[in-house]
Amino acid sequence: MILHNKTTQFIGTMSGTSLDGLDICAVSFSDQSFSILCAETIPYSTEMKQTLAQAHTLSGIDLQQLHVDYGIFCGNNIQNFITKHSLSIDYIASHGHTVFHTPNTGLTLQIGSGAHIAAITGITTINDFRTLDVALGGQGAPLVPIGDELLFPQYDYCLNIGGFANVSCKQNNTRLAWDICATNIVLNYYAQQLGNDYDTNGEFGKQGIVQTDLLHELQSIPFFTQSPPKSLGREWVEQEIFPILESYRISVYDTIRTFYEHIAIQIGSTLQGTHTQTLCTGGGTLNKFMMELIQHYSESELIIPSNEIIQFKEALIFAYLGYLRIQEKHNCLASVTGAHQNVCGGIIWKI
Repeated sequence: MILHNKTTQFIGTMSGTSLDGLDICAVSFSDQSFSILCAETIPYSTEMKQTLAQAHTLSGIDLQQLHVDYGIFCGNNIQNFITKHSLSIDYIASHGHTVFHTPNTGLTLQIGSGAHIAAITGITTINDFRTLDVALGGQGAPLVPIGDELLFPQYDYCLNIGGFANVSCKQNNTRLAWDICATNIVLNYYAQQLGNDYDTNGEFGKQGIVQTDLLHELQSIPFFTQSPPKSLGREWVEQEIFPILESYRISVYDTIRTFYEHIAIQIGSTLQGTHTQTLCTGGGTLNKFMMELIQHYSESELIIPSNEIIQFKEALIFAYLGYLRIQEKHNCLASVTGAHQNVCGGIIWKI
């Protein structure tokens, strides 16, 4: 499967903790250059959102069935996308949807059967990109930095704000990356208490007041003083963040506003250097209120790219991880995850 001087058409897919939907990105690769052909988000139904949000509570047999059912859902939507845009695709790279991520116990699970995606589309599919890195002692995350390194080398920092915020940068000629803090996974939870799926442009947050005691307690969580590599998951939010937020008898608006301040301080203090530039992507980038707060605390110039890159950079880079996988090249960096070695991760379901 090693390619030589060939343009290859890939589809990359991503489903994040924000539960916005399934991101599908068709991209053409040739060496280290790329061109996005088209991209689309398939919104989740209310039922699908609830199913994925509660997946970690399912029995073993029910979770395995969801793994299959979600793979069928992905396969059907990818096939519809291919037909709609009259695409000729060589490979599919699917991240799946994360249900469990506790690398300290050797566990990471992304559901969405690659075998069923391949069977439905008739296209060789690569999935399960994280497990090998975790098995080798790594965090299994973030995985996007190798794409930052090779596809977006002109930026000093690459920041992605989805359910969590993560960053990658180069220090002493070595690519480093880590999760910074929880973001939309928390904001969306409280926005839903006010009747919206998310807080559009910080409209709820703007109505609240920063509660300094709560802010101080959030800033004092031990994770924030740990050195990379480090990563976050739903489990950490449930154990560390929600108990603190729920212990304060304040309005939902004040909770949201205080958490915005926490996010801005954590991200802003990470992006240092007055002559640096930061590429900002992910759904959180569309929240003008949050981005203004982050810029207030950051020395780096925040660069907002096209909506296509904002929304689909992760799906694009998972396509790139698949591109590296079929060439049998490393697609996960030990300097980022803390694994014992660089790895070429991903299971190939060959059609």
